[in-house]
Amino acid sequence: MSYILSKLENSTNSIAVLIDPEKFMKGDNLAFINKLELARPDFLFIGGSTVTRKDFNNCVELIKLHSSVPIVIFPGAAHQIHESADALLFLSLISGRNPDYLIGHHIQAAEELENMDIEIIPTSYLLIDGGKKTSVEYVSQTSPIPNDQADIARKIALAGKLQGKKLTYLDCGSGANQTVSVEMIKQVKSIGLPLIVGGGIKTIEKIKELHQAGANLVVIGNKIEDDIDFLLDISNLQKVKYESN
Repeated sequence: MSYILSKLENSTNSIAVLIDPEKFMKGDNLAFINKLELARPDFLFIGGSTVTRKDFNNCVELIKLHSSVPIVIFPGAAHQIHESADALLFLSLISGRNPDYLIGHHIQAAEELENMDIEIIPTSYLLIDGGKKTSVEYVSQTSPIPNDQADIARKIALAGKLQGKKLTYLDCGSGANQTVSVEMIKQVKSIGLPLIVGGGIKTIEKIKELHQAGANLVVIGNKIEDDIDFLLDISNLQKVKYESN
């Protein structure tokens, strides 16, 4: 089945909230989930660069129990998999040359994933310079693509498509000072794959701008950690979308 991929392919203005299990398990979990339900994002992404298996599993299980929003795993390592999730982005960090993030973690997780009833989506993951060194850059030991090098990003994403990837994910990383540029989004979208964009997104206006540039899905993470009330703004944006459909 390809329900999540099909939903992404047919969407032009979706929103995902990215949850870092390490931070989630230290907070008021149920209150946060209740606010997520009111915001009605299209997806919940779960994952992080330094998450333990215990925190990851507890996070997925708790959210699955109390939320109706589809859960998509955004794995930072081979142990970040769980059969209760709806889908997993099988990320390959093709903007870097670290073999662990190109194929190594995938091999470690492959047999366990083979026995899970979960939608697995091969995804090209490109790290983009967001104006500061982020945790994903540090952990993966890879250099981001300069934000003004849209042509380089397009060529890398196109190579990923020719390898059989079904999605492209452009990410400036959590807490980035700036987002992926509109020009880069337009060029990468031209290869014809659904496009996910994340990192450094702090306003509703920026979400709209990235959607208009070609992002099928915009991912919000750090902004909500810093300002939980931003979920109210997302709720209002989602309400307008649902009413217009």
